[in-house]
Amino acid sequence: MALNYNEIKIQPKKICLLLLVLVLSSLQVEAQQKYTLSGTISEASSNETLIGVNVLFPSLKTGVTTNEYGFYSITLPEGQYEIIVSYLGFQDVRESIDLSTDIKKDFSLLEEAEQLEEVVITDDVERLDIRKPQMSVNTLSAGTIKQIPVVLGESDVIKSLLLLPGISNAGEASSGFNVRGGAVDQNLILLDEAIVFNSSHLFGLFSVFNPDAIKDVKLFKGGIPARYGGRLSSVLEIFQKEGNSKELKVNGGIGAISSRLLIEGPIAKDRSSFLVGGRASYAHLFLPLFDVNNKAYFYDLNTKISHKINDRNNIYLSGYFGRDLFSINESFVNTYGNAVGNFRWNHLFSDKLFSNLSVIYSDYFYGLVLDFVGFEWDSGIQNFNLKYDLKHYLNDKFQVNYGLNNIYYVFNPGKIKPNRADSGIVEDQITKKYANETAAYVDIEHKINERLSLNYGLRVSHFNRLGQDEFFVYENDNPIFFDPTFQIYREGNPIDTIDPGRGSSLEKFTNLEPRVSLSYNFNAKRSIKASYTRLAQYLHLLSNTSSPTPLDVWTPSGPFVEPQLLDQYAIGYFQDINDGEFSFETELFYKDIQNRIDYIDGADLIANDAIEQVILSGEARAYGLEVLVRKNEGRFKGWLSYTLSKSEQRTPGRTASAANGISNLETGINFGEWYNTPYDKTHDLSLFGSYDLNEKWNFNANFVFQTGQPTNYPIGQFEFQGLTIPYYGLRNDERLPAYHRLDISATLTPRKNRKRKVQSEWVFSIYNAYNRMNAASINFRENEDNGRNEALRTSIFGIIPSVTYNFKF
Repeated sequence: MALNYNEIKIQPKKICLLLLVLVLSSLQVEAQQKYTLSGTISEASSNETLIGVNVLFPSLKTGVTTNEYGFYSITLPEGQYEIIVSYLGFQDVRESIDLSTDIKKDFSLLEEAEQLEEVVITDDVERLDIRKPQMSVNTLSAGTIKQIPVVLGESDVIKSLLLLPGISNAGEASSGFNVRGGAVDQNLILLDEAIVFNSSHLFGLFSVFNPDAIKDVKLFKGGIPARYGGRLSSVLEIFQKEGNSKELKVNGGIGAISSRLLIEGPIAKDRSSFLVGGRASYAHLFLPLFDVNNKAYFYDLNTKISHKINDRNNIYLSGYFGRDLFSINESFVNTYGNAVGNFRWNHLFSDKLFSNLSVIYSDYFYGLVLDFVGFEWDSGIQNFNLKYDLKHYLNDKFQVNYGLNNIYYVFNPGKIKPNRADSGIVEDQITKKYANETAAYVDIEHKINERLSLNYGLRVSHFNRLGQDEFFVYENDNPIFFDPTFQIYREGNPIDTIDPGRGSSLEKFTNLEPRVSLSYNFNAKRSIKASYTRLAQYLHLLSNTSSPTPLDVWTPSGPFVEPQLLDQYAIGYFQDINDGEFSFETELFYKDIQNRIDYIDGADLIANDAIEQVILSGEARAYGLEVLVRKNEGRFKGWLSYTLSKSEQRTPGRTASAANGISNLETGINFGEWYNTPYDKTHDLSLFGSYDLNEKWNFNANFVFQTGQPTNYPIGQFEFQGLTIPYYGLRNDERLPAYHRLDISATLTPRKNRKRKVQSEWVFSIYNAYNRMNAASINFRENEDNGRNEALRTSIFGIIPSVTYNFKF
């Protein structure tokens, strides 16, 4: 068992002592009587609970925000107070509260569009995001996501996030996203708390998240709270709507290649609701008109049932199911997709103690049929997750989050079976792998005084790589060896195969993961923040491409694969300008990662039953500067984001000892020197703007510029048996050309007729307006006419116009 105490920069004993001192200092009994105000805040028209609503007390310069289920609680001294409930896009609520006893008070907010007259707030009420210690977080509303122009006019969560600082991907039509120089597999993606392992449709053309069904999107890039773990770079947390419990509502859209429909309504008015949403693409239906027998389509389904048992208990049952299919003449058929289900129970023990129990199932499936060969292939990963979280609102200066989490994994690297009797294929199952990950955490939000706030916590994670039916044994426990003659790594040969049994344990890892962030407020408008985050990741995505493909598989840490460990440091400056009309954010970050794997030259990852034979362990680092300037109010809104960063990896040769059989001449990768990761982008600039011309017309545009991603070009060639063979230099030593494009859109909303039940809008968009042919790759070939080598640029998209019709009733 590997217990990594000495790798933690801060000693655990000192951490515990510091936490104890801070807790005791905040729990001192004060003479003045205190009472608690608590309740739930929802949208008036639907009873949909709202996340992150500000509940402010201007005279005390304090406040609280609602949690993921719309609940808030704050304990204050006895007295008469003015309370302001504020949430973007909704009318503010101002009331006078006589806090002479514990009060439970729910609020229902009206949308700003329903205002009869303008409400002007003149009081200088500080924004909680400036004062709170949470940093390195980006949020997007569903409304903003729908405004951002994207390819083929389809609103997209992931593509919208790419316009924010520190977030990029491997290019057009690429899967996943990269955060602060991290890999795609280092992002924890949660949909209603369920883990999503593949976030892309059609190999990255769209994301799996239906914007009509989404209530809240939040991305943590650093300062990650202790309740999250298991990934190094980020946490993308997405919550679905709960459904309208007042009246039946329908909305949807018809686009160029896909359509969507969402239905929500009450089961029992004001107590129970349902939500059903679906999307499907249909471009493949037109291919037979052009005598094309290929197919490429996707569909997905979002469901949710919510029920309020009583004032203290709510239950939710939610699910997602999605599939992609790609086929060529029915001889090659590829299907893949996610299925998740989640049952949650919210319970209010008291007006200060909120709990959530979740039972979650998640499954990622990949299937392949090669009819011309005569076999089928399927692989995937399943997990069963049980988690229990509690939030304790002790007083207006001190809140404690704590909980437990257990995840059981089943990894299916691949199973092959014949689909024709004459294929000669023998059914074969690559050995399945099993693991269990357990964690406990405590996370404390602590307001020291009017200027200084802290968020600190500790997560303890334990990973148990369970036994399996077949396990390879190598001489000197060395599954890979270095050939000094040819200066290359070769796969080792197992000397034995054993059956450890499912009840055994192959390897155990335990890690302490402290987190701390602080905010110092110069005044209500300016603050500086800093954070330190320690994270452990026990799963690895086996992919040697810059953009993962559905065929890539996940594998757990174990005897030959150490868990990845991260230390991240960040410091930032934040300011509201002109009473919040503008905001400015800038952050510096540094990430240090241990045990980051990379692959030997020529590594074959497909159907590999011994991945340990083709990987080497090294380290990685990423550092950079992020800047975000927003215009938050007025007819023109938008933001400018810029990231200057570096992402590198180093994989040195292994150290020889008397008994491990490792050669002293090992070169590692790139001779043990630092080299660019495939997702390193020096400059990343995004500009988004939205202009409301009048009630009918809204215009949007975004511009993107990025340094070309690292790649390898041949640096020479040689002749061998009549063949011309290229050879390459150091890994990721070259770059593709710079990437840039401009997208524009216009939304036409016909004048609303209150007598008309159906309200609609038309969205006209142009992706890549000046037809920039950005390079997805550059390949080299010999010109048939003159025999010279030439470069061939491959581009995915040129200019693409589209029209989408949206409706609701």
